[in-house]
Amino acid sequence: MRLTVFWERMTDHFGPAYADTFARDHVMAELGGRTVHEALDAGWDAKDVWRVVCTVMNVPREQR
Repeated sequence: MRLTVFWERMTDHFGPAYADTFARDHVMAELGGRTVHEALDAGWDAKDVWRVVCTVMNVPREQR
């Protein structure tokens, strides 16, 4: 998954204002105690990060 697609999905689900805030502030154990930004910066694949976000935040299957 390209980062542009990842951020489009984040924006579609969380809204343009909250997507970045969530990505900066929400620490997830499933990402090794990292935020979305930290996980991506650490080299995590965007697809894997999106899967974690979907699981943790109960994103509906049709939006995944």
